[in-house]
Amino acid sequence: MNVLELTGIHRTYERGEEVLSGVDLTLESGAVVGLLGKNGAGKTTLLRIAMGMIEPQAGRVRVFGMEHPRDAVAIKRRIGYVSEDQILPAYLRVADVLAMHRAIFPGWDRALERRLSERFEVRERAKIATLSKGQARQVAVLCAVCHRPELLVLDEPAGGLDPAARREFLEVAIDSLHDGGSTILFSSHYMQDVERIAGRVVLIHAGRVLIDRGLDELREELSLAVLTPTNGTTVQRLRQTAGCLAARAHAGELRAVFGVDPEVARATLQSELKVSALTVTRLGLEDLFVETVEGQAR
Repeated sequence: MNVLELTGIHRTYERGEEVLSGVDLTLESGAVVGLLGKNGAGKTTLLRIAMGMIEPQAGRVRVFGMEHPRDAVAIKRRIGYVSEDQILPAYLRVADVLAMHRAIFPGWDRALERRLSERFEVRERAKIATLSKGQARQVAVLCAVCHRPELLVLDEPAGGLDPAARREFLEVAIDSLHDGGSTILFSSHYMQDVERIAGRVVLIHAGRVLIDRGLDELREELSLAVLTPTNGTTVQRLRQTAGCLAARAHAGELRAVFGVDPEVARATLQSELKVSALTVTRLGLEDLFVETVEGQAR
């Protein structure tokens, strides 16, 4: 059984702007998936729909084979969640917040709680209001992972933290669960985090999924072609070329992302467009993100 199935998800907000336009996303058990996209691309909306925090106008949401909102309580007992804007009760002590979560989740792991509390040097007698952003995020991750959820959803959870704190946060959150087979879906603007942690990358733009591939596949099978516009070669013509995912004009050059390795992309361009003066290279994740999003992908 898949852990998460989002099928044909549409969501429109009050101004009539469609944030998600028929998104399909499936997560298998044990997967670690990085969700990429510009601000406003629909990442947070998609994660909140997966959590049952908001409902789609169209489409189907299944988590552990169950459906929101009918099975919401049973689903949420098996999910952990941390977001950048998550707010814990400011007037409570850390110990009170942890006690509340222990009562909610019958599978709470006290040994894991102690281990993470010691690593983070959590001050249980401190009120949430007195904690720094990083300290409050550490308490949030304790609440999210100590019941050993089968699905962990992280929405920019380390945003605003310094690089060392961000790395520790993500490593603790993911290492604590992944060895046990938990499935993890996280969004991030930090490409190095995604490259270090994810096994699969999903890129959404303007409410649609543009890329959904394994990280190793992305490294081996995507390429960037850069050429001078000659012989009637245009951005539109490039987009019509076999294997092209996105194309744009930049600084007097044409730049196109292809979903094939560099040699195949080169042969395709030479055959279909009769182009000889070009360079074709492999893409790093950050370059892939920029070129695909800016290239108005199909």
